[in-house]
Amino acid sequence: MKHVIIGTAGHIDHGKTTLIRALTGRETDTLEEEKKRGISINLGFTYFDLPSGKRAGIIDVPGHEKFIKNMLAGVSTVDVVLLVIAADEGVMPQTKEHLEILSLLNVKKGIVVLTKKDMVDEEWLEMITEDVKEKLKGTFLENAPLVQVSAKNKDGIKALIDEIEKATDEVESKDREGHFRLPVDRVFTISGFGTVVTGTIISGRVSVGDTIEVYPETIQGKVRNIQVHEEDKPFAEAGQRSAINLSNIKKEDIKRGDIIATPNIMEPSYIIDCSFKYLSSQSKNLENRQRVRVYHGTKEIIGRVILLSDEELKPGDESYIQLRLEDTITAQRGDRIVIRNYSPMETIGGGVIIEPVGKKVKRFDEEYIKELKIKEKGSAEDIIEKVLEGISGSFPDSKEILKSLGRKEEKLEEYLGVLLKDRKIINLVSLDKPVYIHSKFFMNKGDEIVKLLEGYHKANPLKVGMSKEEIKSKVFGPKLKGKNYDEILKILEEKGEIKIKGSFIAKNDFQVNFTKEQERIKNKILKTYEEGKYQTPKYEDIIKDEKDKGAFKMVYQYLLDGEDIIKTVDDCFFSKNNYLKAKELVIEYINKNGSITAGEARDLFNTSRKYAVAILESFDNIKLTKRVEDKRILA
Repeated sequence: MKHVIIGTAGHIDHGKTTLIRALTGRETDTLEEEKKRGISINLGFTYFDLPSGKRAGIIDVPGHEKFIKNMLAGVSTVDVVLLVIAADEGVMPQTKEHLEILSLLNVKKGIVVLTKKDMVDEEWLEMITEDVKEKLKGTFLENAPLVQVSAKNKDGIKALIDEIEKATDEVESKDREGHFRLPVDRVFTISGFGTVVTGTIISGRVSVGDTIEVYPETIQGKVRNIQVHEEDKPFAEAGQRSAINLSNIKKEDIKRGDIIATPNIMEPSYIIDCSFKYLSSQSKNLENRQRVRVYHGTKEIIGRVILLSDEELKPGDESYIQLRLEDTITAQRGDRIVIRNYSPMETIGGGVIIEPVGKKVKRFDEEYIKELKIKEKGSAEDIIEKVLEGISGSFPDSKEILKSLGRKEEKLEEYLGVLLKDRKIINLVSLDKPVYIHSKFFMNKGDEIVKLLEGYHKANPLKVGMSKEEIKSKVFGPKLKGKNYDEILKILEEKGEIKIKGSFIAKNDFQVNFTKEQERIKNKILKTYEEGKYQTPKYEDIIKDEKDKGAFKMVYQYLLDGEDIIKTVDDCFFSKNNYLKAKELVIEYINKNGSITAGEARDLFNTSRKYAVAILESFDNIKLTKRVEDKRILA
């Protein structure tokens, strides 16, 4: 079933609340001050049963210019607007501003309602009607139905109801399949139940028992109960005004302007990028860094406008802007905003959020402007690719890409598949969840590694290479998981850019070039350990006769780094060949006898107990064997 929200708009004292009372029989002014002063201060909410049986939510907004903030909180979710104009006064300043706001929020359906017809004669009514039609030319209400009513004697109310029925039939269905989101317009507590929030669901569905998150506070709670139009419901969905009873969340933890939504789908930000329209009704140009009031959903935030591609904007101009805010906003790509001047408070424009989690950029950055154009008008693949290009350094999985994308994208996996096929992105699959990086990011990081290795080889000509962990720390940082890092290195090795030797990395074309003296030292060390088999001399014994001890240390370290010499526990060293042979002997012995003791290993290697234990403990460390009491078995 299609869910529809009807909202009022118009100048103060033009009869909006009285009109709703005539339509529904219910009062929307609930504050004592409202009743006393006869004007709406806060938002009023009720519902309306149409002749067809459809039940529409109704939001009554205040008309006074002092309460535009409250008006904006109401109309941000309206499907059909009733623009209320009193027949005895005609179009007034707040009528015009409300109309501009509705246009900026992309409200498409509306009915013009001339109220208080009982207070004027026919000639005046005809004149006002023509004047209203003239002033609505060029707006989204230019061809809207115009109904003359008297809420006092109910004249015209039936005709208005018929027009409302037609308009609700033409309203587009809301996104019920997307993420659940509800901008909060009221928060209160009910004794015995706890915290209750109200608002209009702008996308998705929420059910009793669901876990939700409060943004921007990022506090999670559960849905205890749901009411729609004062009736308990198992769920509520896009287009419905709902009251949601939350558990594990205090009233102080939530306020008007917050958003209740599916957990982990959005990220609060102090910066957003938008396409922006500066209203033609403005009398002066908009300057860079002008302080403004930003309205998103039910929230008002103070911030500054950064003009990204213009020195200033003239009335009627459209451009890209960045909003740098004094409080966090939690939005999704495609959300609409309204902007009012900080002082005097008047609506100056509005637009659409392109990047809900922006970053500070310099003005007139052509690449950044190009990126915004792609994000605004590009295909789904283009937008996903551009988003991934920006967040590859966090090595995101599909869930994190969706969060950064700033909108629900049902076909995300399909689009990622297309980008993989076109080799625009790379996926790393060694962990439970595949992560994705842009091909440009991969190439840049590959170039960075090669450049790092060039400098390292120049400074350390006798080193096998640079430590894998040191490269990871300098090039990728802590966010890259070890297994994904190994995948990246493997791809670079297959491309012929690097070579991997144990825990070290070198440029593919790097070779250690020994002097004659260094070659002699290398051969001496290798021969000593090869002939020593499993009872090798200490390091101090080999170096003591060398004159150039610095050269000896460098060559010795080279052989250790390249694993030509294997270090085990207790500073026992063996040649690579003898170490691998020891592995074969132990595996063969255990397969034949079921286990091996230190004494049996000593005899097998024809060595002392010290060296036998060192070898066995080394095998334990590499998970070849496992110690059970005084024996070893294969792990």
